[in-house]
Amino acid sequence: MVLALLINGFAFAQQQPHYTQYIINSYIINPAITGIENYTDVKLSHRHQWVGLQDAPVTTYLTIHKPIGKKDDRVSATSYPMPDENPRGKSYWADYEAAKPHHGIGLKIINDRAGPLNRFGGYLSYAYHLGISAKTSIAAGFEAGLRNISLNRSMLNFGSANPIDPSVYNSSEINQLKPDFGAGVWIYSSHYFIGLSVQQMIPQKIYYSDDQLKADASINTPHFFATAGYRVFLNDDISALPSVMVKYIQPVSPQLDINLKLQYRDLFWIGGTYRTEDAFAGMMGLNISSKFNISYAYDYTISSLNTVSKGTHEIVLGFLLGNQYGDWCPRNVW
Repeated sequence: MVLALLINGFAFAQQQPHYTQYIINSYIINPAITGIENYTDVKLSHRHQWVGLQDAPVTTYLTIHKPIGKKDDRVSATSYPMPDENPRGKSYWADYEAAKPHHGIGLKIINDRAGPLNRFGGYLSYAYHLGISAKTSIAAGFEAGLRNISLNRSMLNFGSANPIDPSVYNSSEINQLKPDFGAGVWIYSSHYFIGLSVQQMIPQKIYYSDDQLKADASINTPHFFATAGYRVFLNDDISALPSVMVKYIQPVSPQLDINLKLQYRDLFWIGGTYRTEDAFAGMMGLNISSKFNISYAYDYTISSLNTVSKGTHEIVLGFLLGNQYGDWCPRNVW
C-alpha cells in the first residue's frame, strides 16, 4: 500500500522535499540568500520523515554559500559583549545598516529517497545584494543544476497479475540527468524579511511505455514559495520572530506554514510550526560557538498518516567559516 502511494506520487509530480527548519536555512528554498552573511555558511541536514512507515522519505542535504566583495563598517566583533549586555539586543540592531553592494556564490547538494525512488540533485547559485535604504536591502539570485531520479526495481511489486508496470519501468524520467533551475528575491532589514522564490522552473512531461503522452499525464511542475517574518523584542534578552510561508504547486491547494521562533540573546532558541493539514512541529537550536551550531525539529503528523507514523525527525548542523566578526548567530537570516 505504501509503495503504491509513493509510486502514485511520483507519477503525479516530482515534489521537492519538505524542510521544517527552512527558517534557519532559507537558502535551501531561495537562492537569493546566497552570500548574505559575512562568512561562509555551511549547513548539513538529515531528515527522516514519517518514522515507522516503511519506505518513507529520507532527505539529506549539504549547502555552502559565501559572499564576494562584502564589506561592513563594524569595527569590533560581537563575541565580546559588555558585561550584562545582550550582544544582539536593541542597541545592536539600532546600529544595523543595509548591505553594501556585493555578490554571493553557493552550492547545494540534495539526496531525497522515498521507497524505490531516489532523487539526487546538485546546484550552483549566484546572488547580488544591494542596499535600497538606510536599513533595508534587496537580493536577487538564481540556481542552476542537474538532477537524477533513479529507481530500485527490486523494491517494486505490483502483484502476480501484473508484475511489471511499464509506465514506471520505461518512464523517460528514470535514470536520466535533467537540467533544473530556480530563482528568487529577498528583501531584508534589521526587523523584517520578505522572500519570493520558485524551484523546478523547467517543466517536464512523464511519458509512458509507448512514448505517447497520455491526456492526463503529469507535468514536473514548478514550486512557488512566499515567505515573510518580523522581529519583536519582548525584552532586551528575548526576541520573538513570527513568520509565515505559503507554498504552491499546481494543481494542489496552497499550503501554509505558521512559525514562531523565540531567541534568547545569541545563545539558543526554541520554536514551533503549524503546517496546514499536515503537521505541528517543535524546534530548538543551540549556538555552541562562533563557528558551530546545531538544531533539531520534530514534526507530529496530523493527517491520516498519524495512524502509522511516529513523526518526523530533522537535524541541522551549521558551520560558520571565516567568521571575522565572531558572530554567534546570523545577522541577516534569522
